[in-house]
Amino acid sequence: MTYTYAVDVERELLESYRTDADPFLTDDSRTFPERAHLRAEIDLLKKLFFPRYWNGGAIDDPDAVRDRLESLGSIFATGIAAYSAADAGDTVDAALEDLPIIRQRLKRDVEAAYKGDPAAKSYTEIIRSYPGFHAMLVYRVAHSLYDRGAPEYARELTEHAKTMTGIDIHPGAQIGEYFFIDHGTGVVIGETATVGDWTRIYQNVTLGALHFEEEEDEEHMLAKDYKRHPDIGSNVVIGAGSNVLGPVTVGDHVSIGANSWITDDVPPRTSVFIADHPEHKRKPKE
Repeated sequence: MTYTYAVDVERELLESYRTDADPFLTDDSRTFPERAHLRAEIDLLKKLFFPRYWNGGAIDDPDAVRDRLESLGSIFATGIAAYSAADAGDTVDAALEDLPIIRQRLKRDVEAAYKGDPAAKSYTEIIRSYPGFHAMLVYRVAHSLYDRGAPEYARELTEHAKTMTGIDIHPGAQIGEYFFIDHGTGVVIGETATVGDWTRIYQNVTLGALHFEEEEDEEHMLAKDYKRHPDIGSNVVIGAGSNVLGPVTVGDHVSIGANSWITDDVPPRTSVFIADHPEHKRKPKE
């Protein structure tokens, strides 16, 4: 489907590029190895959000940015139209207009990753290499599409990110700023989950449902559109292998230790951990 770009997003993006300062790249002459993507919109999004990191060319060329936006808009329009006969133009315009705001949120996610990971050597490493950041880049765009009335196409994008990263974030989840997923493999964040600012989670964490409701008037049909996932506050750390299940509330400044199982509310400024670890026994090999 052909989309005619008619908004003014390139001006805001160009202004945003010019605000970049160290430790973000400000050198336009670098060239990185190319990477092939199964979905063209992911490549376009990376070059729109972080052109210096993805061989996006000069950052002061409005025509190049406009061309990328129009190409991206056409892909969005095609993807949305596949699920609905309605005109996707207004939805695409609104989603593109969200891109400058999303870019600023992604920069904050990079900062959170750098500050939250002792192994991180540079912002460049995070933007190009970290699976958690890749998943968040796709999620933040998909969430915009979800809110704009294109939930099915939004789900396509996050499912693609899952195949690339092992991180499953439903586009309906609401995630705050300065969010960092470290390592990431096996992370699941459900549709009605919410997460505050400056929260960090590790691999194999699930923010999931505990029980499901069934529709009263239809056999075997699970109910939809009800709260079934947790609300996570700000400044929370959730350790590897933990499960936070059901519509529970985890307050601000909470630390949840590895492999914890949370099915009740956790008040603010609380540490949760497994008190009795399994005993390890050793014996010589025969």
